[in-house]
Amino acid sequence: QVQLVESGGGLVQAGGSLRLSCAASGSIVSSNIMGWYRQAPGKQRELVATMSNGGGNPSYADPVKGRFTISRDNAKNTMYLQMNSLKPEDTAVYYCKMVSYYSWRPYEYWGQGTQVTVSS
Repeated sequence: QVQLVESGGGLVQAGGSLRLSCAASGSIVSSNIMGWYRQAPGKQRELVATMSNGGGNPSYADPVKGRFTISRDNAKNTMYLQMNSLKPEDTAVYYCKMVSYYSWRPYEYWGQGTQVTVSS
């Protein structure tokens, strides 16, 4: 079992920055992919960014490309999302996700989310 806890959300002015953290604990296997999702009011949850544990190139959704940076510190079992040049459209609950592979089977874990509000 894996537990994920997000932190770092809050209220920020447009153009500002926030750094989200996702701390993982429990039975973490070496083969896993972690990512950030977000869900704005009245919208479906959408992918923001993903990164594997092996140092592969990160991927980003088009709306955040060039503004957000995903990173991982495997020694600390923590994933980060550096968000710069924030826009009101970035307002959402941001969720941390891990997909781990154990004996060829995928296991999916989600955090509870952290609110990010960007004021204009």
